[in-house]
Amino acid sequence: MTVWKKKADLIFSLVCLVVVAIVPLLVSSQYWRGVVIVAMYYCFVAWSWNLLSGFAGQFSLAPAAFAVLGGYVSGILANQGFPIPISIFCGVGMAFLVGLFLGRICLKMKGAYLALTTLGFSEILRITISNEYEITRGDLGLAVPPLHDTGQLLLDYYVFWTILVALHLAFYILTKLPIGLYWQAIGEDEDAARSRGVKVVRYKVIAFSISGAAAGLGGALYVHFVRLATPEIGMMLENGLVIAMCVIGGLGTLTGPIIGSFIVQVTSEYFREIGVYHLIVFALLIILIVRFFREGLAGLVIRFTKGISHG
Repeated sequence: MTVWKKKADLIFSLVCLVVVAIVPLLVSSQYWRGVVIVAMYYCFVAWSWNLLSGFAGQFSLAPAAFAVLGGYVSGILANQGFPIPISIFCGVGMAFLVGLFLGRICLKMKGAYLALTTLGFSEILRITISNEYEITRGDLGLAVPPLHDTGQLLLDYYVFWTILVALHLAFYILTKLPIGLYWQAIGEDEDAARSRGVKVVRYKVIAFSISGAAAGLGGALYVHFVRLATPEIGMMLENGLVIAMCVIGGLGTLTGPIIGSFIVQVTSEYFREIGVYHLIVFALLIILIVRFFREGLAGLVIRFTKGISHG
């Protein structure tokens, strides 16, 4: 990205977050406010995948696995009497540590080998949770305490939004630091980055760990919002949705995960009555974007904005 595009991307992403902040002022329906909260959860997970794949160029099929890991760890600890903030922090920490361990094992691989390894990890975790009844309650799901005792959906909404904004700004700062530049160099050309002295494996492992922690944070918040942790959070379909969100929104951008998450989730909910057929629409949209607009919707908006400013 040029300096102008990066600046436009930041401004557009902040505008999107401001719009999300004022949605409760425009939408009184508790149902649709809940839909937006779920979209914010997907934004956490999409941001985690975008950091790893959009910036560092590593194709993982485990973002939902880290979300389910963070959710279950937080839920189990909260059921043991731990305060909710501490249980969420532990869920994030566990996702970070597992990301660190898994990254050390598999990030010397590339391409399809990395994707298959992360897919295997994702399925092993999901199957283990599904078959463990003593701790996780298996397919029945684990009931977990709510985020707070007030029962106010609006408070849930702004808890999600505040943490999402903090995560967004943290990711932006990371992309401006040398570590972020190393990730982008690895994503552009791993061999060239290595020849310039970049410790490729080290920075890929760091990206994997932070990505896992971000997804774990989203999963921990989500299970306390819905008050239930289930293995379905880590299903392969969830990974596909997250990838679709990033591709539709725009890989390697600040704005992409935000607009992609909200478009996919809100549209999915709106067309719920037609069942899974809405996935065909998303598949066609991904094909069109990959073929004609590889920068995604965020890139199109940035390009359009540039055309107006120069016109």
